[in-house]
Amino acid sequence: MPKLRAMSLWEYANPRKFMATSAALLPWVIALSAICLGTGLIWGFFFTPDERLQGASVKIFYIHVPTAMMAINAWAMMLVTSLIWLIRRHHVSALAAKAAAPVGLVFTAIALITGALWGQPTWGTWWEWDPRLTSFLILFLFYLGYIALWEAVENPDSAADLTSVLCLVGSVFAIVSRYALLFWNQGLHQGWSISATDGEAPVADVYWYPAMISIAGFVLLFVALVLFRTRTEIRARRLKALITRERMA
Repeated sequence: MPKLRAMSLWEYANPRKFMATSAALLPWVIALSAICLGTGLIWGFFFTPDERLQGASVKIFYIHVPTAMMAINAWAMMLVTSLIWLIRRHHVSALAAKAAAPVGLVFTAIALITGALWGQPTWGTWWEWDPRLTSFLILFLFYLGYIALWEAVENPDSAADLTSVLCLVGSVFAIVSRYALLFWNQGLHQGWSISATDGEAPVADVYWYPAMISIAGFVLLFVALVLFRTRTEIRARRLKALITRERMA
């Protein structure tokens, strides 16, 4: 039975199977994402009180934390799909990694911008060369390099190989961005905003519940965008193959 389940999972590496399944899933994912984002952000921005010390600026939390989480998790997803490409040579996995990169880049940029907007009234500065912030900025640069490398290499298989290796290297900074607080004790950046420590919730329930809904919305938004972009990449590769065949005929 486990073997049969594993085989059924690899069926989705077939472009036709992926296109059919993603076409059925995409409308539902988009709808759920819109519901969660609308509910979480409206609840968080308009129906939660200002924080005692940070005032209204604390509400940036509902965008900054989910986008920062997804910036790192997007790279993790790219790492998994890149490894699948290197080991199994499934083209859909390589195209999924390529499709996820611009989405992850945008999430990283939003996290950096909202972090600066949140940091200025909280820390008194727009930027600090904090270990976590610095590693996050380097991750942003790796996203740019990854996208540029895909565009610079003409052969798609060679581009997939090179970008997969780059993804492996960049994963170091994704890990550092996630766990910098464990590696270094100094820095202005606060502890984890969501994970509980010593059995206590890091934020009050009035902020926690809309934050969880917002995070779910951003996760679903990421899935929807990656599905959509992967479908576009598959269509683009098919079109390129057809044009090549016509030229050779």
